[in-house]
Order: sequence, then structure tokens, then C-alpha cells
Amino acid sequence: MKMKNLFGFLSFVSVHAISGALYEQAAINVVENVGPLELLSLPSEHFIQFSHPEIRGLSARIKKSQFCDGGVDSYTGYIDAGTRHLFFYFFESRNDPDNDDVLLWTNGGPGGSSSTGLFMELGPCNIAGPNSTKYNPHSWNSNANIFFIDQPVGTGFSYADFGETVVSTEKGAKDVAKFMALFFETFSKFKGRPLHLTGESYAGRYLPLFGAAIYDQNAELKSKGLTPVNLKSIVIGNGATDFFALVKSYYDVQCTNAVIEPLQSIGECVQMRLALPRCEKMQKLACIDHFDAMDCEAAFWFCFNALGTPYLRLGRNPYDMSMRCPVNHHLDCYPEQPNIETFLSQKWVQKEIGVDPSFGNFSSVSWDIYFAFWASRDPLHQNSHYVAELLERGVRVLIYAGTYDWIANWVGNERWTKEMVWSGQAGYVKEQLVDWSVDGHVAGKVRSYGNFTFATIYGAGHLVPHDKPAESLAMLNRWLAEEEL
Repeated sequence: MKMKNLFGFLSFVSVHAISGALYEQAAINVVENVGPLELLSLPSEHFIQFSHPEIRGLSARIKKSQFCDGGVDSYTGYIDAGTRHLFFYFFESRNDPDNDDVLLWTNGGPGGSSSTGLFMELGPCNIAGPNSTKYNPHSWNSNANIFFIDQPVGTGFSYADFGETVVSTEKGAKDVAKFMALFFETFSKFKGRPLHLTGESYAGRYLPLFGAAIYDQNAELKSKGLTPVNLKSIVIGNGATDFFALVKSYYDVQCTNAVIEPLQSIGECVQMRLALPRCEKMQKLACIDHFDAMDCEAAFWFCFNALGTPYLRLGRNPYDMSMRCPVNHHLDCYPEQPNIETFLSQKWVQKEIGVDPSFGNFSSVSWDIYFAFWASRDPLHQNSHYVAELLERGVRVLIYAGTYDWIANWVGNERWTKEMVWSGQAGYVKEQLVDWSVDGHVAGKVRSYGNFTFATIYGAGHLVPHDKPAESLAMLNRWLAEEEL
């Protein structure tokens, strides 16, 4: 199994080259501002740049951008961290923007643009074709203000002045944490508003570290007389929080009735079952007891080749086991994706959102980011430790998973949530999975204890808001209201 193919699954993107990714910031008219700002006062013709003397090494640019048929005010901008520039979209809530919570959404990868989440899953508008968008009645901004961010640098419309790349989630987390502090400090009406970090796929790696960086940064903000960021929760969908738990579960989802029916022959399942003990032993020695980067990577690929490669030969969609899509042509099952890239490559769209005229065709994937992250072995680190520490500090965590996903399946995600060591582990494990419903129909199963919740969504694959929009919005709205699912 080549790493490129694995990356394609985790980021949900197509293969295109990035052109024109480097350009001069000065090409876009920017007016500097120091002090509080109001969103309604922002122009659409140029960016307003904002910064704070106590939040060093980072500023941001923002403007109005009416490009999405979403029924609300929308904004775009860049987070400027030295020579690194992260692109973002921001949409106000359809309900009560002056009081509703704030969400930040990121897609996976590493290197996958959040345009997929915006235009194909949970944004105010869905892609309607290569030239237009349409209103999404199930957008996650129904009761929340929401950011979509292209990160790390080099992803989507994000860029670096000299082509540098961020090679680890830890480094990217610091930029996101600083920006959240700057945003809440600058736009005073949002100050103290609850923040929820949301995302899917490789966001299972991103978000626990983003949350830790934001939480730990609050001590510094307080010491400087600034308002701490009110980190309320983390929401991860079909996440890659624990790669090994996912890979080991490939046996379960192919050879048992965990999802539909056994997909593999008895002979294939016997070979997979025999490989499991060696996989677990290699993982324990090289990745858990003592982390050795090279040995851990070798363990990962042994496990993946033994347990994952058989699935790839079936011709099924890695994002949805109920669909048949050849592994190298999985976009045949999702025609929206090429339309998103065509739409965002058009000059009138790029002008409206403030992208430099020298930027070329938009691509949903950065292979440079992918290779940089794998070179640093970023995907091999377990992240449940960060989830546990956030839970201990009162941050709420929701892990949800579409039951038809293969690559980041519900079995593996449930497994690590039960194995994670924290003060509520015994109580959490003791709780049974019970039904949760939407409009009188069972939507999935849920287990909850204290501030930790795990939920499944029946009939959904990797992209839950795309596959089950009404159910995913109901889940989010109940979570924001702190109600039981």
C-alpha cells in the first residue's frame, strides 16, 4: 500500500498539482488596524489587518466576502504568522450571531483543505456545480458562528512566502491557538464566547493538540491581562486519533458483522487474524513502551499491509463500505469534489474572497504537506493522552463515527475511547451503548459518561454531515445545548 493512497483516504481529496502557491502579500490592499473591531464595519474591497501588542508573532487580515449563498454575512482572511499565511472562511450564525457559540472546523489529511467541509458537508452553502453554490438547510452555522480553516500552511489557499512547510501538528497548533486568542480579543462581542473545535479524519490528530495549545496558552493570556479563550469542547468525526486502533479494527469490519456482513473470504480472514498478534506486539514495543520513529513506522506499515490491503482489493469505497468505488477512482462516488476545485479556481471567486491574482488553480490537497508530516512521523503518535488531559480539565469531548466508514471506522474509534486511561475510564466503560433518535427514527448508538461522549451514526460513511445532514445537525445542536443526544 503506497502512502499516497493512504493519504488520499484520510484527506478526502483528489490528486492535482498546486500552482501559483507563492505570492506577495502586498498585492492585496491591506489597511492596518490596532484595537477592537466590529464585523459589520469591515469592507469588502480590501482586507483590514489586525494585531495585538501582547500576542506576538501573529497578525490577521479579514474582509467581507459575499460568495456563498448561505443567507448570512460571510468573511474571509488570512492568519499571518511570520512568513506563513493560513486562509480562513468565517460565517455568522443564522440564529443569534451576537450570542451563539463559535466553532472552528478543519478537515483532515494532513494537507486536506477545509473547502470540502464547507462546500460538501456542513457549510452554509453546498456546491451546486462548477460555477455556483446553493443554500444548505442543514449547515452547522444554524446555531453557531463558524470558521473553516485551511491548515497547515500550504493547504488550500494557505501559503508561505518562501515555500516553507510545517512538519508537525505541534507547530501548527501554536498558530491556531494564537489566532483564536487574537480573534476573541479583537472582536469584542465574541470575547468570552464558548469555542468548540470540530473536524474529521486527520483532525483526530489535530484537534486534541489544538485544544491543548489553546488551554495551556490561557495562563499566559491571563498574566498579560487578556481574556482567556473559553475552550468548551472538542468534536471529532471518524477521526484518526489512534491509527493503530483503527488499523487493528480492519479485521473486525471486514471479517465480522460489526458493520454489514463479513466482506472477506474465510481464508483471507484467517490470514488477517494470524497477523493481529504480531501487529499488536510490534506496536507495543516500538510505539507505546518506547517510541522509536523508524521501528514504529515499520510496525504501522506491517499492520496496514496485513489488515488493510485486502480491503483495497475489493473495489469498495474506503469512505463508505456500502458503495463500490475502485481505490484509485473513489471520487467517482463524490462528484462534488471536482466541482469544488473548479469553482475555487475561477478568478471571480478568488477575487471575491481576497486571493491574490497570481494564485493558479485551486487544489484540495498538498502533497508537500503530506510528505513533510510523514517524514516527521507525525501520524504515528497517539493522541488519546491529550484527549484524557483535556477531559480532566473539564473540556467536553464528543467522538462520533459513521458506521459505514472503513478507513477511520467506528470500531477502532470506540476501541480507543474505552482503552484511554483517565479518571472516568471505569464509569465510561461500564456505560452501555444505547439508541439515540432524530424525528422518531433511531440515528445511531451513544455512550456518555461525565464530559465524554461517543456516538455512531447509522448509514453514514466517513463524511457524516454529507451522508446524514439532518442527523449530524441534530447531534451538533444537542451537543451545543449540552443536552443528551
